[in-house]
Amino acid sequence: MNEIIEILSELHDDIDFTTETGLVENGILNSLDIVAIITEIDDRMDVQIPAEEILPENFDSAEALWALVQRLDEV
Repeated sequence: MNEIIEILSELHDDIDFTTETGLVENGILNSLDIVAIITEIDDRMDVQIPAEEILPENFDSAEALWALVQRLDEV
């Protein structure tokens, strides 16, 4: 989870990603941010996020993103 928080914080260091929810819903993350997150997760964690998993609910909080990474890493 710390790696996810670090990736998110590098994009927006003014947000507390440990508690913030609604990242996509509230416009904190935009499409370019999501592309950057996907790239960083692939580079740092060696987890590829397929197109069908690029859904707002998977990026709406650090916890949701961590759950996605854990699920995909098990496959």
